[in-house]
Amino acid sequence: MAKNILICDDAAFMRMMIKDILSKNGYNVVGEAENGVKAIEKYSELKPDLVLMDITMPELDGIGALKKIKENDAAAKVIMCSAMGQQAMVIESIQAGAKDFIVKPFQADRVLEAVKKVVG
Repeated sequence: MAKNILICDDAAFMRMMIKDILSKNGYNVVGEAENGVKAIEKYSELKPDLVLMDITMPELDGIGALKKIKENDAAAKVIMCSAMGQQAMVIESIQAGAKDFIVKPFQADRVLEAVKKVVG
């Protein structure tokens, strides 16, 4: 069965790019969010198998949203994405419960590898 994925990124073209990669490979993109607040709302509403979360977003950043989602659902699976390959952010994301980390610009293979690793 296709896995349901929620994409959270403030850049519409990034969401479109990720959606394209996932859809072409049999994944089901059930929702999109443009900031951390919306990401939390959509997660509660849609209960996706996986969330791809950008770190740098308005209103609430990805790490804040990740922490909130994990508070509400300890089993949540989240992969963080960021253009800034900053070591501290990667570490903070993993400590907050992220399952993996993808650096932008996205390589389709890397996105799929991370997604497969986390949800199969």
